[in-house]
Amino acid sequence: MNKNYYRLMASLFILSGVLCTNLNIYPYNIYLQSIGVIMWTYIGIVTSDRTLLINFIPQIPLFLIGYYIILSTY
Repeated sequence: MNKNYYRLMASLFILSGVLCTNLNIYPYNIYLQSIGVIMWTYIGIVTSDRTLLINFIPQIPLFLIGYYIILSTY
């Protein structure tokens, strides 16, 4: 698929996650934002864009901590 399509979808996932955070819809905010972060990381790898990688790769462990907290409470 087109890279611009992936960029649009990644942005929509992140913005949807931010909206869920603002509306206090938990844990869907983490689910949506982490999908967007993984998509942007993939885009950064495919396009060799170091700026995207520097921004989004450090977010992945933070989301993993969030997933750990969510899954350990169930």
